[in-house]
Amino acid sequence: MNRKTPTLIGAGVGLAVFLAIGLLPALLYGGYAGVLLAGGFVGTPVQPTLFVRALIVFGMALGVVGVGALFAVAGAAAGAAVSILTARGEKPVASETKA
Repeated sequence: MNRKTPTLIGAGVGLAVFLAIGLLPALLYGGYAGVLLAGGFVGTPVQPTLFVRALIVFGMALGVVGVGALFAVAGAAAGAAVSILTARGEKPVASETKA
């Protein structure tokens, strides 16, 4: 089995776990960060203008992408670790070259 395959499977599992348990908190905390960012730019209390809404959506998108990347990298690392731990003493086959 190729060494890259378990890593890709682990990344896929990590993203699936993110979609199952991490998407809603990432949206929530990203939106909160967007509100804080908008409050820093326009002052508090925040009025619902187009600029403020754009900052909040930007914060939500940044939260989703950041946490999703974290889950994918953690899943890929777990997949690589599992592939290394389950290798049963398999030795790589040396390629023979005849001149």
